[in-house]
Amino acid sequence: MKQYILIFSVLLFIQSCKPDKNTESTEAIDEKTLTTSEKIAQAYGVENWDSVNTITFAFNVQKDSTLFKRSWKWSPKTNDITLITANDTIRYNRNQMDSTFVNADKAFINDKFWLLAPFNLVWDSGTTISEPIEEMAPISKKMLNKITTTYSNDGGYTPGDAYDFYYNNNYLIEEWVYRKGNAKEPSMMSTWENNKDFKGVLVSLSHKKTDDNWELFFDDVSID
Repeated sequence: MKQYILIFSVLLFIQSCKPDKNTESTEAIDEKTLTTSEKIAQAYGVENWDSVNTITFAFNVQKDSTLFKRSWKWSPKTNDITLITANDTIRYNRNQMDSTFVNADKAFINDKFWLLAPFNLVWDSGTTISEPIEEMAPISKKMLNKITTTYSNDGGYTPGDAYDFYYNNNYLIEEWVYRKGNAKEPSMMSTWENNKDFKGVLVSLSHKKTDDNWELFFDDVSID
């Protein structure tokens, strides 16, 4: 029963973006015209994404002694995806996907968003991004910069959701808040910790909450 509750809590966070732009390529942008979203994406190495042929990672959620885990292999240039769980292996292509793979794809979009959310700030269409403000972060109580990205009510798996990104002066995210359906109150919030560079792509490997013994983390990460 604990595992089912854990899986449900993870799926609540499936993000509402429309499908990523087909190539997910990143062109050079004039430094003088960079938006806040672009500065955050660049701080995480989005300019190196075009060199990525394959990325593998394991998505884990630890709650007390219960661990939920699933692993992915993704080839961004072809959109070939492999999902590996304790019970099954599923392979599909996002460009040629039928209803058989919808549940797997929902999981992929969720897990990839946790991994690469700074890039989704510039990849995703159908979003509205606020002007930056300075605000006290909800977990650390530090004064940080904040932008909010809100997804439109059209398309995506869970449209209309909003995300508050709290970032420092180096444009690195320290905390974020997920608000389902753009509700006023947070649906989930977590830290962004343990940044590690993988061939020029910076990944936050650990996300924690303060109100219980919960951690979402990545391991087995590699980029080719």
